[in-house]
Order: sequence, then C-alpha cells, then structure tokens
Amino acid sequence: MDTPAAAAAVTPAVYGASDRPPRGDYSRGGAVLADYTCPQDWASYTPADHETYKRLYERQAAQLPGLACDAFIKALPLLGVKDRIPRFEEINERLRRATGWEIVAVPGLIPELPFFTLLANRKFPVTDWIRKPEEFNYIVEPDVFHDLFGHVPMLFDPVFADYVQRYGQGGIKAHELGAGEKLARLYWYTVEFGLIRQPDGLRAYGAGILSSVGELQHAVRSGEPHRLPLDLLRTMRTRYKIDTYQSSYFVIESFAQLFDLTAPDFTPLYQALDALPDIPAGVLLPGEPGQA
Repeated sequence: MDTPAAAAAVTPAVYGASDRPPRGDYSRGGAVLADYTCPQDWASYTPADHETYKRLYERQAAQLPGLACDAFIKALPLLGVKDRIPRFEEINERLRRATGWEIVAVPGLIPELPFFTLLANRKFPVTDWIRKPEEFNYIVEPDVFHDLFGHVPMLFDPVFADYVQRYGQGGIKAHELGAGEKLARLYWYTVEFGLIRQPDGLRAYGAGILSSVGELQHAVRSGEPHRLPLDLLRTMRTRYKIDTYQSSYFVIESFAQLFDLTAPDFTPLYQALDALPDIPAGVLLPGEPGQA
C-alpha cells in the first residue's frame, strides 16, 4: 500500500470544542501507509514510556470496582502485560480468536473516512505514542494508554464488537451524505463516554471514562452531570467538549439495545437532524429529567 503523499497536511476530524490543536507525527520516514496505519515500532519506547504505562495501568485498574461495567472488568486481563506497553501483535492473537477484531497502529487522530473504513473492517486504530510524564494526570489527545486500556477490552465483547463494526459501516455512508459530524456524536456518547445500567447499578463502558481517573467517578457517581436515556435523535443533536469532563451522559440498558438501535438506515435520521438545531453540551430540553 502506498504512503500518502501529503499525510501531514491532512486535517483529522475533530468535532468537539477545544482550545488545543490535535497532535501526531505523520512523517515517520514513509512508514505511514495510505490507510494511516503504521508499524508500532515497539523498540522505540523508552524505559520511562513503559514506566508511565505501568503507573497509569495500576492507578486506573484500582478505580474500576463498582464503576466499570462487568464486560470491561472481565476482559481487561486479556490485554496481557501490565508492567510495560504491550506489543500489538500479542493482543491481536487473543482478540482475533475472541471476536475477529485486530488493533492497528496509527500516528494520531486520522481523517474521518479512513477511520470509518478501518472500523468497518474490524480494525481498531490505536495511537502508538504515549503521553509525557507531565501529562500523566490529563491528556486531551488519545494516546496508547487511552486506546489500549480504554477501548480494547470492550472489543472482546461480541455484541459490542459488532456494534463498533456496524458504526464504521454506517460511518462510510454518513461521510458520503455529509453527516459525519452528527454520527461522530453517537460515537462520542457511546464508545467514548457511554454508561450502561446493570442490575447492580450504573457503570461505565466508554473508553474516555474508563481511562480517566477523575471522570470515572464523575460520570458514575457525581450528582452534577445529566444522565439521559440513549435516544439516537437526542444524542446526535448534542454537542460535546473534548477538554473537560462531560456535562451530559447517555445511558443504555444493554449492548444488545445499542446494537439494535443502529440497525435501521440512518438516512431519514440525518434528514430529521438537518431540520433541528443542535443542543449545546449540558443543556436539558423542556421536560427532560436530569437523571435517567
């Protein structure tokens, strides 16, 4: 596959409001392919990088009981090693057997259509660089810890894994219809910041929550944010911010519900969205309860 001639000039799709530009090194001496995947280059990680990953893993894993969903807690050990950044090929041996997915390295945020296309082919893009020690507590951009720890365990769940592929397939069509930003909001409020109601209470399944020590408590237990039942029209009208805790979360009852919601053709939904104004992050509509 050919290397993109102007990869560094391509603007990643970033729809949320933020005061910080995205980062990522797309030059890499020709190693980035046309679909924006690249070798992980595991040998380039320093001892400090591995130590950062280990500390992040240990801190976050200690927060999970009572806050993370059962599917995530069950699958987390399948990431393998905890004391260093895992090799992607080692995870892929287990992931392919479980759900037919694989993870692929990317240099950072990638454009909309390549992102959707990878998901549609059961390939999950994982940023391969890791945050600096001074960014230990907070980072806006997804790094290898966020992507591995936050996203990959959920891909071992068959129903959720099928949902993510269906999302990618729908994303290709949304891109053709100019509806990528609307569909991106569904990803944000499910794959990144989704909540699920289990028999023992509310739990997180979104990667942005699960990989954040502060937002995990905020999303599940704080009385400050709004928690609304997931409705496609409402969710896809709702803006979000990428550099603060979320002020609204959407709650599902099961991953089967999420999968079934995304089965119909979204074309009529996009038409309806075109006729409706966006809803700012954190704003409730008249009659909406603040807590689902």
